[in-house]
Amino acid sequence: MSSLPKPNILIVEDDAQMLRECREIVASLDVEITTAGDAQEASHRAMEADFAVILLGVRMPERDGVAAARLIRQCERSRHTPIIFLSGTYDDAVSSFRGYEAGGVDYLLKPLVPEILRSKISVFIDLYRYNAELSREIAERKVVEQNLRESEERLREFAAHIQAVREEERTSMAREIHDELGQALTGLKMDLSWLEKRLPKGLEKQTEKVKSMFRLIDDTIQSVRKISSELRPQVLDDVGLTGTLRWQAREFQARTGIRCKVDLPEEEFGIDQNRSTAVFRIFQEVMTNVARHAKATKVDIKLRRDADHLILNIADNGRGIAQADLRSQKSLGLVGIRERALILGGQVEIEGIDGKGTSVTLSIPFRLQGRA
Repeated sequence: MSSLPKPNILIVEDDAQMLRECREIVASLDVEITTAGDAQEASHRAMEADFAVILLGVRMPERDGVAAARLIRQCERSRHTPIIFLSGTYDDAVSSFRGYEAGGVDYLLKPLVPEILRSKISVFIDLYRYNAELSREIAERKVVEQNLRESEERLREFAAHIQAVREEERTSMAREIHDELGQALTGLKMDLSWLEKRLPKGLEKQTEKVKSMFRLIDDTIQSVRKISSELRPQVLDDVGLTGTLRWQAREFQARTGIRCKVDLPEEEFGIDQNRSTAVFRIFQEVMTNVARHAKATKVDIKLRRDADHLILNIADNGRGIAQADLRSQKSLGLVGIRERALILGGQVEIEGIDGKGTSVTLSIPFRLQGRA
């Protein structure tokens, strides 16, 4: 970590002897010293560098100290720099009160008392060092936060790529299972039918065995369709997201006995395949959690478009979900739901009320096919 630069002090004084005296007094404070002979020069110095404190003589040619302070305050860099007025007489001290309006923080009478001047300057030097250290820490933290954001973005892009590859593999596997195994089982069923027709009469055991084989083939065909559908439901490509959610809700109700009330638009939104698949996977995960943990008797499912976002809400009347479970990183299903949404630039809100059910709301940016 680099050390902070020395604080800089600006002394604005037209009296050479007073300027030399000020330099001698502050020389022991381990600071850089910049000088100016009039208000205009002081203004230029204030534009060029940052100062911990400015010592400003009240009486100067052309402009007095108050006018000089106002000119210095016009510079962005010195807008908040503390100014100490140096007054030659008591009358100057009284008139210098006008300087408080111009940003003055204190005034000292000449001749200067070295201990008093150093003490007052030291306060502002310490404050300057503290602010400089704080500014550096903030800048470093911003760099760290930016690096973290970039790392998270790269991780999400990588996760999105993995998800896309996984869905492609699922689609390919679903197609192969459906086509290859489905055709093989259909062919086997046809061959078995051919064989059944040619069995001699009176072979009851053989006939019963053939019927058992028919049932086994039918059950296997159903299993193939189920596995294929879970990998990549063909209905998602055939009828779109809305139709698939409606079909999945019917399947869920038939399988679990939990009543599903659906409120879905009649027309498809036309979202791209990645978003459509992600929404469906999130829907599957939520419904799986309902079946496993909710102990619900009813699920309300709503899909709508709100401005430029797609909103999916799933609410059950089950036992609710504890706040600890919502925050737990061990709840992999919830973590996966949130990550899928984040990959699409969306978010998921999960609310649970003990004994009154759980509500999951997915919101993702709406994007028409073919748009960036």
